[in-house]
Amino acid sequence: MEIVINNNKYDLVKEYKNAFNFEDVSTLFTDYFDDFDYILGDYAYNKLRLKGFYEDSNKKANAVNKFSYMNEYIDKYCAYECRYFILKKKI
Repeated sequence: MEIVINNNKYDLVKEYKNAFNFEDVSTLFTDYFDDFDYILGDYAYNKLRLKGFYEDSNKKANAVNKFSYMNEYIDKYCAYECRYFILKKKI
């Protein structure tokens, strides 16, 4: 599924427990996220949080925002069994 936010196109590459809600995302999404290759959205206490990640090969990537770290981030920093989704920026 293709989504357009801030004139950027994204693919919804993963959705766990029907997490993606365009209205929620569009309210929180700012130009800060435009630079990231991936956006993770997770719900804790029915509130959406967004976090950006880069492709591992991106020179802006560091240990805590590499795509390869995303699963560990979900395990450590997201509520257990929370609803979440992953958007990938289309180039």
